[in-house]
Amino acid sequence: MFHIVLYQPEIPPNTGNIIRLCANTGSTLHLVHPLGFDLDDRKLRRAGLDYREFASVHEHESLPSFINDVQPDRLWGFSTKGTGLYSDTVYADGDALLFGPETRGLPQAVLAELGSERVLRVPMLANSRSLNLSNAVAAVVYEAWRQAGFRGSAG
Repeated sequence: MFHIVLYQPEIPPNTGNIIRLCANTGSTLHLVHPLGFDLDDRKLRRAGLDYREFASVHEHESLPSFINDVQPDRLWGFSTKGTGLYSDTVYADGDALLFGPETRGLPQAVLAELGSERVLRVPMLANSRSLNLSNAVAAVVYEAWRQAGFRGSAG
């Protein structure tokens, strides 16, 4: 359905939470290296509980490698620097949703390559720095899945 792409994630519990999110929404998780942790990290396993076996998780050496391997229909970046709102966008099956590392977000070069029309933001109160990565991913994934009619859900 949707490709969730974590660009150089740093914090194991966030990735563990996103693994669980992907297992419960039918999304595929893509991890772009370098990772700030080992995939066998205890904190990652704890946050993901036993959902790792139910999630589709792939690793990629770089963002161009991900794009070449997966060839997503569209690539949307999410950043506090985005001008469009995540909730005003129409998502489609095959879209890739790209999120940057927790401490620095997506690099300026990646944002520039995407173009301002493909960089979206999740709104926050003024003077807020950023949302927790797993919370931001959850907000976006559920909006995209809502637009798809929660296809495949149990209810």
